[in-house]
Amino acid sequence: MVWLLTAHFAAAALAPLLVRWWGRNAFLALALVPAATTGWALAQALGVVAGTPVGVRIPWAPEYHLTLAFRMDTLSLVMTLIAAGIGTLILVYCARYFTDDEPGLGRFAGVLTGFAGAMVGLVLADDLIQLYVYWELTTVFSYLLIGHYTERRDSRRAAALAINVTTLGGLAMLVGLIMLGEAAGTYLISELLADPPGGPLTTVALALVLVGALSKSAILPFSLWLPSAMQAPTPVSGYLHAAAMVKAGVYLVARLTPGFGDLAVWQYTTLAFGTVTMVAAGWKALRQNDLKLLLAYGTVSQLGFLTAVLGAGTRDAALAGLAMLCAHAVFKAPLFLVVGIIDHSTGTRDLRELSGLRRSMPAVFWTSVLALASMAGLPPMAGFAAKEAVFGAFEHSGSPVLLVALVGLVVGSVFTVGYSLRFLWGAFFDKPDVPPTPVHPPAPLFVAPALLLGLLGLVGGPASSLLDPVLAAYADTVPWNAGNDPAHLALWHGFNLPLLLSALCLAGGLALFRWRTAVAWAGARFALPDAAAVYRRIVYYIVSFATQVTGATQRGSLPIYLGTILVTLVAASALPIIQGRLWTLEAPPVRWWDTPVQFIPAAVIVAAALWALMARGRLFAVVLAGMTGYGTATLFALQGAPDLALTQFLVETVSLVVFVLVLRRLPPRFSTPVLRTRRVLNLLIGAATGLLVASMAYFALAGRRAETISGGYPAAAEEAGGHNIISVLLVDVRAWDTMGEISVLASVAAGVASLLFVRRRTRRLRAPAVPGRLSVPVSSATGSAQTDGEWSPLPLGVAENIVTVRAEAKPLWLPGVLALSQERRSIIFEVVARLLFPVILVLSVFLLVTGHSSVGGGFAGGIVAGLGLMVRYLAGGRHELYLTLGLQPGVLIGLGMTITTGTALAGAVFGTEILAGGAYDLHLPFMEPVHLTSALAFDFGVYMLVVGLIQDILYSLGSGIDEQMERERQAGRAPQSEEVTA
Repeated sequence: MVWLLTAHFAAAALAPLLVRWWGRNAFLALALVPAATTGWALAQALGVVAGTPVGVRIPWAPEYHLTLAFRMDTLSLVMTLIAAGIGTLILVYCARYFTDDEPGLGRFAGVLTGFAGAMVGLVLADDLIQLYVYWELTTVFSYLLIGHYTERRDSRRAAALAINVTTLGGLAMLVGLIMLGEAAGTYLISELLADPPGGPLTTVALALVLVGALSKSAILPFSLWLPSAMQAPTPVSGYLHAAAMVKAGVYLVARLTPGFGDLAVWQYTTLAFGTVTMVAAGWKALRQNDLKLLLAYGTVSQLGFLTAVLGAGTRDAALAGLAMLCAHAVFKAPLFLVVGIIDHSTGTRDLRELSGLRRSMPAVFWTSVLALASMAGLPPMAGFAAKEAVFGAFEHSGSPVLLVALVGLVVGSVFTVGYSLRFLWGAFFDKPDVPPTPVHPPAPLFVAPALLLGLLGLVGGPASSLLDPVLAAYADTVPWNAGNDPAHLALWHGFNLPLLLSALCLAGGLALFRWRTAVAWAGARFALPDAAAVYRRIVYYIVSFATQVTGATQRGSLPIYLGTILVTLVAASALPIIQGRLWTLEAPPVRWWDTPVQFIPAAVIVAAALWALMARGRLFAVVLAGMTGYGTATLFALQGAPDLALTQFLVETVSLVVFVLVLRRLPPRFSTPVLRTRRVLNLLIGAATGLLVASMAYFALAGRRAETISGGYPAAAEEAGGHNIISVLLVDVRAWDTMGEISVLASVAAGVASLLFVRRRTRRLRAPAVPGRLSVPVSSATGSAQTDGEWSPLPLGVAENIVTVRAEAKPLWLPGVLALSQERRSIIFEVVARLLFPVILVLSVFLLVTGHSSVGGGFAGGIVAGLGLMVRYLAGGRHELYLTLGLQPGVLIGLGMTITTGTALAGAVFGTEILAGGAYDLHLPFMEPVHLTSALAFDFGVYMLVVGLIQDILYSLGSGIDEQMERERQAGRAPQSEEVTA
């Protein structure tokens, strides 16, 4: 299972490259991945149906009872076949739906393949938290797919609407899942359903879970997002909105019904909201003129149908609901694909403009007939057998609530027949006063996926009795059947009430189609408010309110913000200390110093902090703040913590350089002198905060009752194969913390680059070839520069600034410096920087390699390498920075995250759990054995990420500001030509 999911995401990562090589035919190669998943699921089907689920469990946080768990039972088998099988056909369909020159086609292919993997992971997940992770992955992927046409405002709005609604529901569901897992004492879904918890806490948890399920499946009042999502390309509608994403909420209802279907909160909520959704959306579908919107509202209606049936809590309803789930997938997906074919072949989806397609597109017509017959519930289609089973399950339930719901389902089914006929008539039949629509014949491969699904619906009806044992394996897990004999799927049950109800639905649907003009008039006259308009108005009021609040509270003063936070912290934390009389606890004596030498850095820290309050120059204040950091690092060193001291020294140096870079854009002195009262107030706030933090640390030690675990750190370090306790803690014992921290660093890097400098457009400039010089042309399309015939990557936006370097007879120390003006150059600094740079890199690698056993580590080594980049930038300017490394910051950051994540996953694949350590002794000739551990690979990922982060900061705050300053100096002078020479 793990390999199948890995294959999906690997294919998603390779998709842009495959599309670049093979164009739209790359979708055929990508379809092999879900096809392999479908084949694997079919190979496991016999054992799964026989009662032997397939599963794998990999502990990834045993202390918190969290497990990477996958399990395929009958329900997961059915959903996997739907997600992977229909996903395969959709990818094949994409190979003819798009053209090779479609903008963003590579990105679309990768996201669609990734979505297929996320959906498969969701239905196979046997852990609540893991299920939520895949749940939100489908949300993010669907956002990207719905907003594929980024240049269209409606597409962007639809994507934002979808992610807002489904994420809101997902957050509520997360709270419910955590409450449910804590109440059950396990997060494994199979164990939870085997012994479901009860009580008020469970009731609240289930209500929150249902919020997520209903929002994902577009059940009222969350239905507004799905019709708007029709702005997406048709393959997205055929997959996400007919067979995959919207089924996630229905799947969750079906998954938890065996354990909680008899609870009132579960049964009544699903029945009420599902039935109302089916009727309301079906009524709205009757007056839609856009074929895609008609299917969208029909999908919402059918999702309400499925939610009501699968949440009913009876064995027969579970059987019928799962049958209808399968039938819906094989009739709604081909209908969306048919709409795409019609749109491509005619250029319109408006049924008022279509006429005569029944003769010009016979294969598409008969495909639609098969799918629509199944959707309307006509024999001998799969939809008929499933609908008969639904009516029979509700008829024999013996529950007044289910009988009332049956009335609503019948009314909704009447509407289903009505809009099915409207689709068939509108898309294919001749209309008065409408000339035959010109048609471009579709390719056979374009029609084949829809035709195959339509034929499956035709086969599904007669084969329903053969499918009964498969679907009954899930239905038998729902215990309540009101004392009746269990029902069975079959195409014909004789003349009974369900057959009469089906005939009533057909007659009612024909009547609605016959008087469709009156129905459209009534629908428009008694229409509910437009949900999308209501949503936009709500968003407008929220944004307006937030703007007013922000204007009243955010006055643009950082000292006020920080002071407010610190005062609140002191007030909220000091009160429990005073009320609890913590100073009366038996506490160890205070040890004020270990050596008198510690007074020197302590005095420097205090003096620098006080002096910074009175400093008028910005640079002087920054230097004073840096002195407090260096003093703290000195205290660490004197206290016997060389790792902390080294890291503090390095971070403080980087921070100081960053501050200096930013100060170039600020006045040298603070704009207004700080009043004495403000200085005193700042001093008091700082002193109170420091006293509070010191007191909390002391009282925390005083309140300790258990024995400290630090005594076991040396043994833990030895067990991990290292001697540096700090490094072992970071990359072995607390590696999860480090993973979180470097993820934050990566986010910070992305934020710095995106918030500070956004390039909307770049133009291609080329420096002229000047005798005695070496021209460096920059391509805005590839973001690279050519030097001596070779291309070196440069950051986006460098096309505005062309580097021209003199080609001298002897090699240059720093080639980029020749782009600087003479007054900005220092030959001594350039030579020293060039000599020091290799030494700094060697030192950084030394710290990386020896960090597990001595002072250093990936973080410290990365900062040292970053300082080397800073030295070259300060000596040679921004052009030298571009020429120093051949990789972009994003590539380094991505490689770092990939290496650390790969090391973590390798622990699960080759070891016992995620981030499990490994070691290998490398024997080289004439050398002592080299002891290699997985922690070194993890640390190397951290090293790469830190280097990329510092490089990104230098690009943004260094070269980016340089470019701004150069443009400002050149403002008012028109360029002499399209070629610029530095």
